[in-house]
Amino acid sequence: MATPVRTDETARTTAPSPPFSTTVHVGFRVNDEDVELDLDPRESLLDVLRERLELTGTKKGCDHGHCGACTVHVDGRRVVSCLTPAVQAQGTAVTTIEGVAGPGGELHPVQQAFVDHDALQCGYCTPGQVMSGIACIDEGHAGDDAQAREYLSGNLCRCGAYPGIVAAVRAVADRSEG
Repeated sequence: MATPVRTDETARTTAPSPPFSTTVHVGFRVNDEDVELDLDPRESLLDVLRERLELTGTKKGCDHGHCGACTVHVDGRRVVSCLTPAVQAQGTAVTTIEGVAGPGGELHPVQQAFVDHDALQCGYCTPGQVMSGIACIDEGHAGDDAQAREYLSGNLCRCGAYPGIVAAVRAVADRSEG
C-alpha cells in the first residue's frame, strides 16, 4: 500500500502547532514601578530597558560585558545588563540610573560627588560608573583608593576620568562611614 503524499496545502492545515511559545510573560519592578512584558527569551535586560521601557540612561557600550556602561542593579546587586537575559528579571527589583535620584529630583550623593570631583568628561560611561560606585560603597569595597579602583575596574572610561571617579566614590564612602 502506498503512503499518501501530502501536498503543501494539507501540510499547512494539518501541521501541529509548536510545543512552545515564542514569548515569555515576565513581571518585575523597574525604579519602583511594576512592569509586565511579553519577552523574547533572547532579549537582554539592556535592550528591554532601552528599547521597550525607554530608559535610555543605561548605555550600550560593547554589548559583550566588558565595559560596564550598561551596569544596573538587580535586587541591589550590580549586573551588566547586556549579558543578563531579561527573562531572568522575573520577580526582581531593577534599578537604573533614572531611579537613583531622590524623590524631589535631587541627585544621589554619588551623582553629586561625580559633579563635585569632575569625575566625567564625555559622560557616556557615567551612568554605569555611578551605578558601580553606589554598589561599591554599599558592598563596603571603597575603604581606600586601591580597593575602590579594584572594585570599579569593570567599568571603562575612554576619557580617562579615573582619578575623579575614584575620588568621588571615596568621598561618599568616607561620609557614609563618618
